[in-house]
Amino acid sequence: MVTTEQILQWLQRFATTVEANKDYLTELDAAIGDADHGINMERGFKRVITQLPTVADKDIGSILKTVSMTLISTVGGASGPLYGTLFLRASTILAGKQELSEQDMLAMLQAGLDGVISRGKAQLGDKTMVDSFSPAVAAFGQAVTGGENTLSAMQQAVAAAEKGMQDTTPMQAKKGRASYLGERSMGHQDPGATSVYLMLQSLLDVIQ
Repeated sequence: MVTTEQILQWLQRFATTVEANKDYLTELDAAIGDADHGINMERGFKRVITQLPTVADKDIGSILKTVSMTLISTVGGASGPLYGTLFLRASTILAGKQELSEQDMLAMLQAGLDGVISRGKAQLGDKTMVDSFSPAVAAFGQAVTGGENTLSAMQQAVAAAEKGMQDTTPMQAKKGRASYLGERSMGHQDPGATSVYLMLQSLLDVIQ
């Protein structure tokens, strides 16, 4: 089971990780985007951290909904709406829950992915955050279906996210600002896929 406390720890850890990787994410974005992914993500999650104490006694759905609203209102660019939708869809699935089973975790991740796809209209191979998120959710689902626990499933999800992130490097971007570059977008790792990997790694760190 993943507890409310662990979800709060995950959000704090992700915020810290985003801050530590702000320049790296911005550097990746500078090559194929607006050079603001790290800056925007850091601003959004810094604000999330200030909001967490106000929802620390609430259920997991309410916590994630607060994260969503905070990101949508403070993060510019594409990442605000995308990450906002990710957490909003996850919050709806988890309304009222104080702890999460393997199936709840899978539902949370799947709902987040579905939200990102529906908001950004991106598919696998478009060189976006979907390219690390989708294989991660698939790996988690496969592990859970095979009877593995949350920790083992999460380890497999993170490994799949990392590979998906690395696989974006040779791709040509089909979505967002990067798509304007055409073939020049090839040879660069996608910043959104990278931040998704960091998000899932932060969750694994807390579960471990």
